[in-house]
Amino acid sequence: MDSSSTIYVREKGSLRRVGDIVLGQPKPVSSCRRTNPFVLRKEHFIFTYNEEGSLRYTSKSLFDIALLFVADNIQHVDSLVDFPEQIGDRLFVAVEENRIFSNPDVSPKAMKLFSDAYGDLVLRSLCLRNRFPLFHEKINEIKTFHGLRTLDLFGCRLGDAHEIFQHLTSSLMTSLEQLFIGGNSISDVGLQRLTAPVRMMKKGLDSLKSLDISYNPVTERAFKYLMCLTKLEKLDVSGTGMKLGPGLKRCIRDYLGLIHAEKALDDFDHSKCKTEGWAEQVVNQWETSGTQMPKLKKLEESRTSALRFFGRQKFVRDILNAAPVVHENDDDPKETLHFYKGTDVLKREKQHTPTACTEVKTFLNGSSKRPRKSAWNDSEAPLTKRSSALTEEDMALLNSY
Repeated sequence: MDSSSTIYVREKGSLRRVGDIVLGQPKPVSSCRRTNPFVLRKEHFIFTYNEEGSLRYTSKSLFDIALLFVADNIQHVDSLVDFPEQIGDRLFVAVEENRIFSNPDVSPKAMKLFSDAYGDLVLRSLCLRNRFPLFHEKINEIKTFHGLRTLDLFGCRLGDAHEIFQHLTSSLMTSLEQLFIGGNSISDVGLQRLTAPVRMMKKGLDSLKSLDISYNPVTERAFKYLMCLTKLEKLDVSGTGMKLGPGLKRCIRDYLGLIHAEKALDDFDHSKCKTEGWAEQVVNQWETSGTQMPKLKKLEESRTSALRFFGRQKFVRDILNAAPVVHENDDDPKETLHFYKGTDVLKREKQHTPTACTEVKTFLNGSSKRPRKSAWNDSEAPLTKRSSALTEEDMALLNSY
């Protein structure tokens, strides 16, 4: 049958024309991975040898053949929600084997399809520590991982206004519990921008328990932007220029409910960080292929081809030769500043919980008076009082969302 012929399927006792659906087009004869569903394919058979050395083959099950067909045409699937996890796992493997996740035109949609349906099964932990070339090149695919519980972006050169900030505080990342953004040249302004939706619109980072902002040029003033993280239990501010002393301990205890850890916390031991989930091998393939110069397709105009080639070549060369922002193994090791929420702090937190940003500002400016207990809770505060604590930049950020 000609692949261009009209196709009819029977549904509920009647025929329906589906000729308008564009299925995967067959590849050249030299390739064994043809996608014409009406032509016999090698993938439909299992080849074995008997005891006499003769070649034998048996056909695969209808399920396996259908699974292969769906994998080849995954870009046409609308949703996988409510499909069993066992089928989703096998379908993901089939799509991965066909290297569809390496296709930049199809990969984001395909990855989102699985993430929407299976959440943290696709990827629950993503470690991109000092792998900024991979992060910046595959950011669209990374944004599709909705079930992440741990995200390590240490040394990924985010700066103060990276687009990933808005994604981290979106409703798609409500399951995030551990976030590592150290060594990214993030200042107080960057933390203000990151936490703006949480402070002003009460959304985002609802489950965040551990935060690493080490090796960033942040000061004590940044703590007032972290007060909105109500479930924060562990914080790493090593290498930020802050000095451990009574003032720093009191500030973090009073406004974040955390106390200094005498020993380094295991949560900030990045040697244990790893990528976990169905997409673990996909991420590794992205990194491997990113270090290789891709073969460019023939373009009609040679000038466009040359510009793309040399532009890509320069991008890869500069990225690979660039040094990480932070060298953790310096000869002069930084002081470890880890803080955690102790049981005694939890008891005291119910009795003393400052909420007004003006009180934080007064304390951080060096006032000898301890901030007085607020007369009203933040959730019950009148809109006019809460708005008065917002800066002009906060209002500008609010208008941008």
